[in-house]
Amino acid sequence: MQYSRKYILLLLMIALCINGWWIYQIMNHKLPYLDQWTRDPVIGLEEDSILYEVFRFLTDLGSWPFTIPFVIIMAVVFWFLYQDWLPAVILSGGTLLTHYINVAIKHLVDRERPSILVAANAEGHSFPSGHAMIPMVCYGLCAYFLSQRLQSSKRRFIIEFFFAMLIFLIGISRYIINVHYLTDVLAGFLIGFLCLLVSINLYQWLQKKRCYPSRG
Repeated sequence: MQYSRKYILLLLMIALCINGWWIYQIMNHKLPYLDQWTRDPVIGLEEDSILYEVFRFLTDLGSWPFTIPFVIIMAVVFWFLYQDWLPAVILSGGTLLTHYINVAIKHLVDRERPSILVAANAEGHSFPSGHAMIPMVCYGLCAYFLSQRLQSSKRRFIIEFFFAMLIFLIGISRYIINVHYLTDVLAGFLIGFLCLLVSINLYQWLQKKRCYPSRG
């Protein structure tokens, strides 16, 4: 277990370094090589194709008209499921805070989108993708809180796999419909994953503080 954590930390450090290099290139008005290599497939994708329509539907699952009611409903569900307000606060607060972090980074990097699509909430700055970053936290926390209430490891795997695929498909949909560069999406996944880890660890720390309050 200790070795696996070291490997995970090492991979995160490498990913952060790569992400930092992308930011440096973007802020110096250069297109990262990964974006240069991956532009042609999505530029040539026709909007009336089945593939485009599928990913156009998936992208809406990460847009605010869907995520805001979803977070509210799931917060209420977790409040009753756990008979505790903390999971509801962590879910709603973690999702909201991630949104503000995403907005702050976007203003800092100030990258233009490859194309604008108002109907898909694709306007404004591009890096990192909010549809990769925010669902990582929102749906990731849902997966965590739901799996914590399940005894069956098989059911936990199904829940976690379902939400992992949903997060991936929502994020990658932004690249497929050409409203984000691929580096925007990958950076959104990475930063969102870090926000998810912070949210889960904060919840676990608060639970321990409540169960074992300090004396004196």
